[in-house]
Amino acid sequence: MAKHPIKPQLKSLFEERMKSLLEKDFENYLKILEKEPVRSLRCNTLKISVEDLKKRFKEKAWKSKQPFKDYPEIFIIEGKYISSRSQDNNTINSKKNFSDKLNNSSKNSSLNKSLAKKSDKVDFEANNREQSEPNLQNLAPGEFGRSLEHQLGYYYIQEIASMLPIIALEPKPEETILDLCSAPGSKTTQAAAKMENTGTIIANEVSFGRLKILATNLQRCGVTNTIITKKDGIALCKKLKQKDIQIDKILIDAPCSGEGTIRSSPKSCIRWNIKSIKNLSRLQKALVASAIEILKPNGELVYSTCTHAPEENEEVVDFILKEFPNMKIEEIKLPIKCRSGITTWSETGWEGGEAIKQSCRIYPQDANTEGFFITKLKKIK
Repeated sequence: MAKHPIKPQLKSLFEERMKSLLEKDFENYLKILEKEPVRSLRCNTLKISVEDLKKRFKEKAWKSKQPFKDYPEIFIIEGKYISSRSQDNNTINSKKNFSDKLNNSSKNSSLNKSLAKKSDKVDFEANNREQSEPNLQNLAPGEFGRSLEHQLGYYYIQEIASMLPIIALEPKPEETILDLCSAPGSKTTQAAAKMENTGTIIANEVSFGRLKILATNLQRCGVTNTIITKKDGIALCKKLKQKDIQIDKILIDAPCSGEGTIRSSPKSCIRWNIKSIKNLSRLQKALVASAIEILKPNGELVYSTCTHAPEENEEVVDFILKEFPNMKIEEIKLPIKCRSGITTWSETGWEGGEAIKQSCRIYPQDANTEGFFITKLKKIK
């Protein structure tokens, strides 16, 4: 895979914190940050079957892969096939140009011949390493999002790690789901598909600009079981509690510092600062605390972020377990490699219980995805 066009410039404090988390694996983390993320999408089964979408990809000459047997709706697009004739012409022209340059040189003709042979071998080996199929090329800029299938809502462009919170939550038909921080709608539309457009999803978003994007995506994907609300998440939970409304399952994909999105959004490095992490941790705790109040007995809550910061992850989970003894961490089964949650963090002197290890830390170098953190909790009474 090609290197990312923009090499992330990590701030020194961020590097120190990641070294503390990863130790010997830190160098592997740095290497993956320089590589382009894979192009992944989720088939929207509300509008098209997985097999029919796969046929459409074949007709478009897109090479697709379904990496997870149990989740066939998840696709990776590896590139687009070009005709062998075009490829042959490119190869011939490339060799001709190289040969012309050598012939135009007036110095040491024998050396030129030697260089030509060596250069041909190097180019061939490099092509073999980077691209096992010589007639496969990257999609053109914008081709992924401008396709007819995307416009019709047949698929949702979504990073694989971003799909995991809903896989952990396991929405079922006829359930009542609260997506507390819903925009732009990737997880809301995913939940609606799992629920087969039955039951009720409350999709909440506080920002009007992001709310419009959410509404557009729900409409494009044919979602009909969702109520959109525009309210501060804490205030919404208080309102629902006043109305004695209880929820089967809640997703809190919380606002976070976005450390896990550096590959797809290198600007995250520029925005990163330790003060925002501390502020976000307070907000995240308040959001979860208010949501637990409206969760049904035996109801489940998934808390997730796209950051690695323990203050926004394990420390929030530790807060839940201490403040709400009726909440218990559940085991999560996900289709990619996950690391256990940590129980100590030297940067803040924090220590937590062993149960927190059931949380999932997802690092980019482990599964070639964005970084994520996921915890599933159950209200036991």
